Amino acid sequence: MYKNFIKRLIDFTAALLGLLILSPVFIIVTIGLYFANQGKPFFFQRRPGKDERIFSIIKFKTMNDKKDGSGNLLSDAERLTPIGAFVRKTSLDEIPQLINILKGDMSLIGPRPLLPQYLPLYTETQKKRHLVRPGITGWAQVNGRNAISWTKKFELDVWYVDHLSFVTDLKVFFTTFKKVFKSEGISQEGQATMEAFNGNN
Repeated sequence: MYKNFIKRLIDFTAALLGLLILSPVFIIVTIGLYFANQGKPFFFQRRPGKDERIFSIIKFKTMNDKKDGSGNLLSDAERLTPIGAFVRKTSLDEIPQLINILKGDMSLIGPRPLLPQYLPLYTETQKKRHLVRPGITGWAQVNGRNAISWTKKFELDVWYVDHLSFVTDLKVFFTTFKKVFKSEGISQEGQATMEAFNGNN
């Protein structure tokens, strides 16, 4: 009952209250990123959700669109703006995803939604991460976030799917605050975020 009904009810209520409470922060960050990113404070990207259904995730845009002489985007580390670095470090870039939760695309807690091009690369076991709604935070996020390997991340995602419960979600929820406060696991060593998944890492 929790998985199929109560969890969704909690998600919707928490997302609605969260948007109302965080609206001043939402407005301030939007204005700051508007000027830092030439009028583009938000980042939209297609991601697979529950049952691999594609949706558009909404996040604050923490990197600019600067390119090199050949017209290719610079590395993530080079495009990360100062305000973007702060927003990412404090996880404020996740706030717009509360809108995704209200729409039913996401949950507060679940495996992070990744890129559509990764779908053909998953093993049958790894595909189980799409049996539930993706989340803003999740079991993998509180156990390493971007500082762990893809293989370990997927192992943690599948563990969460197999052990989804109110108690597990509570543990993730409260551990997330600790991780955000300490700014742990935001990136891999030498990276602004995390290297791309190629099916082997």
